[in-house]
Amino acid sequence: MRKIFLTIVMVLLAASNLLAQFEQHITWEFSTRVLDDNKVEVVCEATVDNGWHVYSSVLPEGTAIPTTIEIEESDAYVVLDGIKEVPDPQKHFDETFNAELQWFEGSAKFSKVVQLKIAGDVKIKGYVEAMICNDETCMPPEMVDFDLDVKGTVAAAVKVESAATTEEEGDESYWAIFLLAFGGGLAALLTPCVFPMIPMTVSFFTKQSATKVAGIRNAITYGVSIIAIYVFLGVVVSAAFGADKLNEWATGPWMNMFFFILLLVFSVSFLGAFEIVMPSSWVNFTSKNEDKGGIIGIFFMAFTLALVSFSCTGPIVGSLLVKAATGGYMGPIVGMFGFSLALALPFALFAAFPGYLNSLPKSGGWLNSVKVVLGFLELAFAFKFLSMADEAAQLFLFKREVFIAIWVAIFMLMGFYLLGKIKLPHDSILEHIPVPRFLLAIIVFAFAIYMLPGMWGAPVNLISGLPPSKGNSESPYGVGRELPASYNLHTNMIEGMHEGPLGIPAFDDYDKALAYSKSVHKPLLLDFTGWACANCRKMVENVWVNEDIKSMLANDFILVTLYVDERKKLDEPYVSDVTGKKIRTVGQKWAEFQFSRYQQQGQPYYVIVDEEENTLNKPVAYDPDVDKYKNWLLDGLQKFKD
Repeated sequence: MRKIFLTIVMVLLAASNLLAQFEQHITWEFSTRVLDDNKVEVVCEATVDNGWHVYSSVLPEGTAIPTTIEIEESDAYVVLDGIKEVPDPQKHFDETFNAELQWFEGSAKFSKVVQLKIAGDVKIKGYVEAMICNDETCMPPEMVDFDLDVKGTVAAAVKVESAATTEEEGDESYWAIFLLAFGGGLAALLTPCVFPMIPMTVSFFTKQSATKVAGIRNAITYGVSIIAIYVFLGVVVSAAFGADKLNEWATGPWMNMFFFILLLVFSVSFLGAFEIVMPSSWVNFTSKNEDKGGIIGIFFMAFTLALVSFSCTGPIVGSLLVKAATGGYMGPIVGMFGFSLALALPFALFAAFPGYLNSLPKSGGWLNSVKVVLGFLELAFAFKFLSMADEAAQLFLFKREVFIAIWVAIFMLMGFYLLGKIKLPHDSILEHIPVPRFLLAIIVFAFAIYMLPGMWGAPVNLISGLPPSKGNSESPYGVGRELPASYNLHTNMIEGMHEGPLGIPAFDDYDKALAYSKSVHKPLLLDFTGWACANCRKMVENVWVNEDIKSMLANDFILVTLYVDERKKLDEPYVSDVTGKKIRTVGQKWAEFQFSRYQQQGQPYYVIVDEEENTLNKPVAYDPDVDKYKNWLLDGLQKFKD
């Protein structure tokens, strides 16, 4: 009897397996494809039996079940939104659902992209859910699992954020670099090395070309060549150093000191002490190749302009590359494109409309004056990098009052120069003061006077982020003022605390802060910051200085300031599980902590967490809106209490 029962069970199981195989009607194959920018495409390829169809991923709500790809969450990647379908689906009106539906017959590929966060081997798990139908019936939706391995062929750690914030911030950063560089290109046009070349070059193209169209075409080729030359310079800088090294340049004390010396030399050159010129052999080589004619000849004409005008454009280009280095790998490329675009536009525009050449002002002593004013500006910004080097090295020798005093002196001297009271080498005799120059002198003097109260503790918000922070000053709270008692809740600071921004008690170690927060039952405010972070200073001086915000930070939160550029060596270096890199300094430790926890590398970055390390609301980055930041803090407090 037992044998008969087992036989019947075996027959029924075999029959059910045959029925299941018969009713499947669709098979799946899964694979991955490595894309650019550390992205991997998960491909789900369906093969459908004749007479059956599988639905698209986009269907009207309340109709058939669309095809979806669900990928498990992982610390190794972030799943990006959207499903790609190949080929385009067929459209049919389905009477069953009384709607136009999209589906595939025969075969189809559905794919979804993940953004990798680490290097090395990565495992991607998930499933595809699909529903298939024919003209008479539909099969129940089926979930098919996949487990895919991606071998270590992808570069290490990139900036990723689950929301769109990172890309938006990156776009804003590139736009800022582009606009700054474009302004630098316009300034370069007004220097004695470039401005006289505009009418000379345009006249050459219009006279030497057989037709007006040819002249315009040659001038455009000339402009495009200028852009190509400078963008190539940006590519070389980015390729030679990479995003990591460029970011290190922007935060390291030694490189900031190098930038200070570099801008100091450039400014002295602009003021007329000497000229920075390219080797004459380079200029002679490009000049000889101008005779080749055609596109090659025009390209070498543009190259000659770049070399000959280097004494004027070099300091501006150098300064822009220093600034663009903060924009990561693409920063120098975007910067050089903006600069060269501004430099090239006049040649193409005046070639198209040569009649407007007569409206250009004549060359003269005013061109050298523009160069000198740029020299004053470069001298002022040189001290910004000296300040950053001082704070990054944590020497704190270059006090805020000294910085502001130097800036006041520089802009006062610039004002006297504009009024003709100071003459420098290469200046022509100034018989009278043109009205625009006089008005500019008024603005410069007003700016210098505006900065004066900053030496006694005034906020001077127009230059916030440029001078040393208020904590690095002889009178941090203003002359004769002390931190109000209401802002110093912990009068007896425990071990691990220090006087943070604006004198607010803060921890510089996450674990100690977390332990303390559990004992006092208060949320943590993680402040990912940097000694050389200008936007971090702006947030402190423009936002944290608000009385309500400052009081909340001191009384309602446990402030944790984590400096990602802290150069202090760790007692025991270790290899990061996330990036695979060796962590040697405290700054590297907090940078890796920020990336591994929040997939973010930019500063400032603020996170509110409770004692259990749960993130209470969406972290925020740089935003000078005081009310918005205050509401964000209040929201975090409320969620902590709830």
